[in-house]
Amino acid sequence: MVELTIPTILALAAADSVNPCELAVLVLALVAILTRDPRNRKKVLLTGLSFTLAIFIMYLIYGLFLVEVFTRLTAIATVQVWIYRVLGAFGIILGIANIKDYFSYGGLGFKTEVPGKWRPSMKNIIAKISSPGGAFVAGILVSFFLTPCTMGPYVICCGLLSGLGTLQSLPWLLLYNLIFVLPMIAITLIVYLGFSSIESISGWRESNLRLLHLIAGIILVIIGALLVLGII
Repeated sequence: MVELTIPTILALAAADSVNPCELAVLVLALVAILTRDPRNRKKVLLTGLSFTLAIFIMYLIYGLFLVEVFTRLTAIATVQVWIYRVLGAFGIILGIANIKDYFSYGGLGFKTEVPGKWRPSMKNIIAKISSPGGAFVAGILVSFFLTPCTMGPYVICCGLLSGLGTLQSLPWLLLYNLIFVLPMIAITLIVYLGFSSIESISGWRESNLRLLHLIAGIILVIIGALLVLGII
């Protein structure tokens, strides 16, 4: 029987929070608002936080839905153990894919990021941001584009939470998603307070892109292996 632990949830959330996709979309959103009104730092703050709040709310909704699905599946005792093993195997595969992007970015014909054919539509949505309210709406829409590259660790998390039931899993989901959006909040505050420019942050992301994939990949492989072995 897999036992739910706080370190496991925190590790999955940490792996998700360093995902390059998440950081990229916020950078694009801040660039959009800075291009329109470069001197209005308060607007930058509100825009970044509104965008982040929308992502947080949408992912919380996704999480509640996934937990409910897994709860129904794991109601069958004989299925429950296999669900955890499948989640573990999924974590290992996803982790290896991320590690692949460290050694060979885009190798084998794919990246663990937003699919290329989706990017123009996503960028068009973000480019239209002109206010905090617009950023919130954009965040809701962009959350759908983010799912292919950020949902992996979250699916594993929701599978583990299924043993608690939907309502009891809510505090865990709130904690997970808070950690998930922490880098977005940090970037918004750094730009707002003037500690760094959005260009510098964008450059840092680009130069550390492979490293971020490696960190996420290692965490996912470890958690996946422990799940398959029934250790956690």
